[in-house]
Amino acid sequence: MDRFIEDCVEANRSDDPQGAVLEVLARAMSHPADLLTALGNPTEAGITLLYRSESLTILNAAWTPQMNLMPHNHLMWANIGIYTGREDNILWHHSNNRIEAFEAKALFAGDVTALPADVIHSVTNPLPRFTGGIHIYGGDFFEITRSQWDPETLKREPSDGASIKRLFESENKRFQARVSP
Repeated sequence: MDRFIEDCVEANRSDDPQGAVLEVLARAMSHPADLLTALGNPTEAGITLLYRSESLTILNAAWTPQMNLMPHNHLMWANIGIYTGREDNILWHHSNNRIEAFEAKALFAGDVTALPADVIHSVTNPLPRFTGGIHIYGGDFFEITRSQWDPETLKREPSDGASIKRLFESENKRFQARVSP
């Protein structure tokens, strides 16, 4: 993981940071079993910080079985690579003071995708097992106020670390309730 992070930091200094970092991520994702060994099999929803600076954040993100994350933005580019499970992304755009879905992408173990800074997306793990992925952002993910949209009304609301933390805690409780006798 140290070498992967160093390669991402170096790639982020290029003329095309997102493209160069995506290449590093794609190389790593070409062997998803190696990442699974290095990071471990996810056992709860959460975000583990792997690297953070003003210009780059690298996270290990895990989704519980059948977890849904409401539409949200990042306000910076993002590269996503899946090392176990599956992540379905719905891409949204603004239209008539609301958001509308316009595209979907299913990412399987070994897949990568690049999201532009202005994208709004929602995430679903449709599988009955955990999904794990590396999420890389072109900035300090924790120092920017983002937006999320209520999944039922699609009303825009502020998003911050506390609201995301509550969502992951709720998903872990939901999962535990399903597997506990």
